[in-house]
Amino acid sequence: MASDAGDPMAAEFGPVAEWTAQVAADLGPEYFVPAACRGSGRPAALDWLLAGLQPRPGDLMIDVGAGMGGPAAYASGHTGVRPVLVEPEHGACRAAVRLFRAPVVTADATALPLPDASADVAWCLGVLCTAAGPDAQLAMLRELRRIVRPAGRIGLLVYLATTRQLDDPPRGNHFPAAGQLGVLLHGAQLETVSVANPGDMPPPSPDWLARSAAVERELQRRFGHTPALSAAGGQSDRIAHLLGAGQLTAQVRTLRRS
Repeated sequence: MASDAGDPMAAEFGPVAEWTAQVAADLGPEYFVPAACRGSGRPAALDWLLAGLQPRPGDLMIDVGAGMGGPAAYASGHTGVRPVLVEPEHGACRAAVRLFRAPVVTADATALPLPDASADVAWCLGVLCTAAGPDAQLAMLRELRRIVRPAGRIGLLVYLATTRQLDDPPRGNHFPAAGQLGVLLHGAQLETVSVANPGDMPPPSPDWLARSAAVERELQRRFGHTPALSAAGGQSDRIAHLLGAGQLTAQVRTLRRS
């Protein structure tokens, strides 16, 4: 557990992911998707991305850095896509299988064990900043391009730095500036189709918020004493602070091969 406390992302997508799945399973199926969308899964942003990606029922959708699989399950429920989850952390993989029985591949986003042009659509939500600098970010974007068919589209949720100095930035994150993102996309031969700010979109419904809050309360009741939950919560709080201070901004983008 000490190693989890020292690595907030390992905590979030390791033991905390499995605890969250346990709590959701105890609360009931209607809690599964809100619980598994912790962090990057606001419904309005997912709806915006799905409208731009235009998937059809039965399309193969790759969720790169899928976490617990909540956004992919949301996409499947709303559009009929067939999701395959790619996630490097074993705890999150086990949580996704427990809640959604989705196919899961344990792998890093910079080296996807998938054939060229094998997916109709793909998305990558809040993951680009977890890559270890610009070279790894470029590799991640190139892998997304490689696995999507020529006519397919890619969705991104990205956090961008608006200032060079960040107050107490979350560990293990490297936030590109907007200009740097443009350079990365150009280098990966990806072209932006549309872009929006999730902060300008409607908030989640009261039911969604109530279910998310119930999961958080139960997580705190059962595991609030653990270093892992404290570390994961601190990471989320730092990102929220930076967004509130205007030092980070969020974007959703749909992309196509250029």
